[in-house]
Formats: sequence, structure tokens, C-alpha cells
Amino acid sequence: MHGSFSIWLFSIDKVSDSTSSINFLLKQWPFQGVLNSIQHITENKTTREAFELMSQILTKDPKEGARQQSNMGVRVVLFPLPLQGHVTPMFHLATLLHSKGFSITIIQTNYRSLDPTHFPHFTFYFLDDGLPDNAIFGPSNQTVLTDLNTNCSEPFRNCLSQILSNGVTHQEPIACLIADPMWSFTSSVTSSLRLPRIVLRCASMSTYYIYQSLPFLRAKGYYPLQESKLDEPVPELPPLKVKDLPLEAKHNLLADIMKEMESSQGIICNTFEELEGSYITRVQQALPIPIFSIGPLHKNSQSSQATIWTQDHTSISWLNTQLPKSVLYVSFGSMAEVSKADFLEIAYGLANSKQPFLWVIRRGSIEGSTETDPLPLPEGYSDMIGQRGNIVNWAPQQEVLAHPAIGGFWTHCGWNSIIESISEGVPMLCLPLFADQTINTRHVIDNWKIGFQLENGVKRGEIERAIRKLMVEGEGEAMRNRTTALKEKATLSLMKGGSSCKSLEFLTNYLLSF
Repeated sequence: MHGSFSIWLFSIDKVSDSTSSINFLLKQWPFQGVLNSIQHITENKTTREAFELMSQILTKDPKEGARQQSNMGVRVVLFPLPLQGHVTPMFHLATLLHSKGFSITIIQTNYRSLDPTHFPHFTFYFLDDGLPDNAIFGPSNQTVLTDLNTNCSEPFRNCLSQILSNGVTHQEPIACLIADPMWSFTSSVTSSLRLPRIVLRCASMSTYYIYQSLPFLRAKGYYPLQESKLDEPVPELPPLKVKDLPLEAKHNLLADIMKEMESSQGIICNTFEELEGSYITRVQQALPIPIFSIGPLHKNSQSSQATIWTQDHTSISWLNTQLPKSVLYVSFGSMAEVSKADFLEIAYGLANSKQPFLWVIRRGSIEGSTETDPLPLPEGYSDMIGQRGNIVNWAPQQEVLAHPAIGGFWTHCGWNSIIESISEGVPMLCLPLFADQTINTRHVIDNWKIGFQLENGVKRGEIERAIRKLMVEGEGEAMRNRTTALKEKATLSLMKGGSSCKSLEFLTNYLLSF
């Protein structure tokens, strides 16, 4: 047991049943990152009762907990949002919790659901979401999210009620629901059913802290954003610039997401203390619920089948023919769209760079195109790139980034992509396109210094120079070294005694306390 924690537990026997005693012990709490982790479940208890419960949760042997879970059949229900960037971490979490002995139930929409046969150890339920099979959710069409929340509320209530009823019938307790906070109705449903609810945040904690700060930023006069001040810094939120702040049009959506998170019984986040510790602490200080930073989730749990699109594994066999750290991996995620003009500049920039590249071009990712349209590549492009370039519709990204041939990642800077790139020590060329990607990019460039952005727009000459800078020149090598250092910290965080490992132990025992 952690030495300082042993001393802290010893002091329980020496306190009186008073508020001052509680405050004193909290100041001595050795794990400041989870200071509020279990305070809310000790409400209405005496000091001694509260601290005895806290000590029971935190000193429980996680291996013993797993054995108890297997014997008891404690079940956790997970409800992912049907978007690739949200499905992937949720299924990694499900696999991880299953490895700890929990039984797993997944509630999926019919829209973009994963094949249950790939997960025979999970139980699946499906919701009628009322969406057509060809519905597309992207930056230019966000009505799908509204439709999902409107259409799924009652089916979800009925489904969850059935799951709880089955749990009673089979004497299998349901510990809680773990939901994506972009579902706007799970709070009211679980509250009415008296079921604890935890949320999985699929984005960074730095962006969450910025969302927390929006009322302050409005009071300080940052909004409405002024064109003349876009390049000015935001001293209260370094290293951000004014142009990185969330657009006002998104504030209501962000407020709804935060409401879902803050009304929950806890927040699980796909990050680690050594990367975002200061932001985790600041967010935790403002919330009376626990935060469990247990990332990188994909390194803690292998779940390669958690993909909406079919992965092209020929990309791996092609990488096997390339020299170490010679290939630039190019992928702009599962939702981002680029204009046709930018697409052509990217194509020419990659060809002119003379650098080997693996380019993921998701069908429908070019503005105005559909998933069945042919790619508008320049005429004769195959001859232009020869065997030096490989283009696929969708790649097994985690496996790609872990491949020794990869030397750089040109990315939209979605959070999953960043955490996966850091986990493999791969520096980044950034092309943020929407949502939280501008904030993420600012941290990649100015906070962690593990990447950079095109300085003069998406132009073929600029792209060619940027690729050379990342893949060949000394500045790129320095970024690679810094990314490798973060990779080592990520790896250590998952090992016994590491920050994410400890947080996972807290989460496991916390789930058993419901």
C-alpha cells in the first residue's frame, strides 16, 4: 500500500466526529488527483462512518475485487454514441472492465452498430433510432445528433428498464450505466430508475476545462470574438489564442454536454496524469464527483474489432516493405471533411514530397461527395506516386501508428488520434478541421511541442516543405524525441503503481460500491 496513504488511514482513529476533522484529513489526502473521488457517497454519514467507507474502497485488493465480481456477476451497462471516435474508446473500456471480472451489456442504436459476433463475451441490446441507413453525420450535417437524441429517449428507457428487470430476475446486480455525455437524456432516465450513471469523456480534459471557463471568458469580454483579436493570446488559458476558443454557436451544445457530465456519479477520461494532470486537477477542484483518468485506453485493452468501417489490412503488409520511420501516415478521422480544392493540394503536396506515405481517404470525406463517388485524384496520380504511396479507404490506425515504418502522422487532431500518436512516439503535422481540434492542435504545438501546423494554408508547396520538416529535418527529429518521452510516460502510467493503473483500481472498487 502507498506509504502516505497508510499514514492517512492511521489518522482516522485519531479524529473526532466533526467538520474540522474532515477538513483536516482532506488536506492530508495523499492522492490529490482524486481528492473528491468518493466524497459524494459519504454524505449523511458520521465522520467515522465516512472515512471507514473510504478506506474500504481504497484498500480493497483489485484482484480480490475481480474474483468477487466474477462470482457475483456484477454487470455494467455501456451506451456509446454511434460515431467512430466515441465507439472505439467505449469498447476499449468495456473490454477492460470485462477483464476485471464485470459482466458487460452494450446498448447500441441500429444506426452504425457494430457486429455483436465480434464480441461474444458481451450482451447486446439494440434501439430503434428511426434513422435511414444512409444518414451521414458530419460537420456539415449535425441534425443526426439531434434526431438520435429525439428518437432514442423512450426506446432507451424501455430497454434499460428491461435490463434492470432481467438483473433482478437472474439475481445479477447492475452496478451502473456508463454513457456518452452527448446523449442528452440518460441523466433523467437513470435518475428516474435510481441507477447510478458514469460518463466516458472521449475528448481531452483540457478542452473540458475551457468549456468550464466559458462563463468567465464571456464576463472578461472575449465574446463575441473579434476578427482583429483572433491572433492574440488568452493569458488566462495558456497556450490558447482567441481564435482557438469555441464558437458561440456551439455554446448551448457544450452546456448540455457539461450538464450531463456534472450530474453524473463520475467521469472516466481517456488521458493520463502525466499528459494532462494540471487540467484534471483544475476540473476536479470544480466538481463534487470523481474523475478517473485511465488512458491510454487502447494500450490497456485490445479491441481491434471496435470499428464502424472495414479496415484495410493491406496497409500493414505495405508498411512491412518500407524503411523504419520513413512513412508519413495521413488520416483526417471518421467525420472530418475537406474541400475538393484542398484535397487536390494535399494530393500534389504528398506526390511532390518524394516521401513514402500511407493516405486514408474515407469515402464521403470530400465536401459534396458521397460514399459511392469516385475519388477526384489528379489524372495519372498512380503513375505520379508509383510504389511510394498507398491509398486506402480505412486503416487499422492503432496498428499503423505502432508500426516501425511510421515516422510521422498528418492528422486532424481528434483526441483519439492524438493519444494514439503519443502512445507510439509519433510526431504530428496538424490540420484541425472542426470542433475541439483547434484546441488540441494548440496543445500539440505550444504545450507539448510534438507537432506543428501548416503556416500558410493548404498549398502544395507548403505541404511539401512541412513534410520535409517533419520527416527529414532536425526540427522534426526533436519533436520525435519529445513524443517518445511522452510515450514512455504513457507506458509507465499503465504499469503497476502508475497513475492510470491506480485510477483504474479506484474505478473498479468504486463500481463495486454502488
